[in-house]
Amino acid sequence: MAKCPICGKPTEHEFRPFCSARCKKVDLNRWLSDIYRVPADATPPDEDDKSSD
Repeated sequence: MAKCPICGKPTEHEFRPFCSARCKKVDLNRWLSDIYRVPADATPPDEDDKSSD
């Protein structure tokens, strides 16, 4: 059985991949608080790099 990524307890089908509504909310709060981030390139692409067909 998979373990909850927040607390390590066995997961419940209703809250999968978490074990409870509490852990699900903790995870959401971490995303909303910028604790978790998706890596991205900080520099925007240059306008000159676009082809002008």
